[in-house]
Amino acid sequence: MMLVGCAKKEATPTAVATPPAATPAKTATPATTAAAPAAKTEARVIEITGNDQMQFSIKTMEAKVGEEIKVVMTNVGTLPKEAMGHNWVLLQVGTDVNAFATAAMTAKATDYIPPAMKDKVVAFIPVLGPKQKGEVTFKVPAAGEYAYICSFPGHFMIMKGTLTAK
Repeated sequence: MMLVGCAKKEATPTAVATPPAATPAKTATPATTAAAPAAKTEARVIEITGNDQMQFSIKTMEAKVGEEIKVVMTNVGTLPKEAMGHNWVLLQVGTDVNAFATAAMTAKATDYIPPAMKDKVVAFIPVLGPKQKGEVTFKVPAAGEYAYICSFPGHFMIMKGTLTAK
């Protein structure tokens, strides 16, 4: 019994110590093959940037229903957050983007996510200042066309895109 306990303790620290390495996705995949592959499924990473010209670097994304996605966004701009902050908001299928963005304009305290419309949000990354990075991980809920926007006042008309789930 003591040897079994030791073996389990040795396996756990190895798995825990591996993820903080420089490339956790590559080392975590082989380690999970024998242990618990379903519990350690890695999210697919999508990197996106926002800039001082109010542009997302990616305008379209594709995903499978149920897929776990990790969106990592970097504000590559240099203007102050108060003037050119950017967030990333993935909205439910069928959400009125104009109504959401209009309501968001007065929701500074909640990172421009209007509390009355929070149920319209699938996932979001809070407002980032220059050179800041944020991320969110979520499962794609159902098939459809999901709009994503920057809901910082005035940005949504230009900073938008679509995630298509099949």
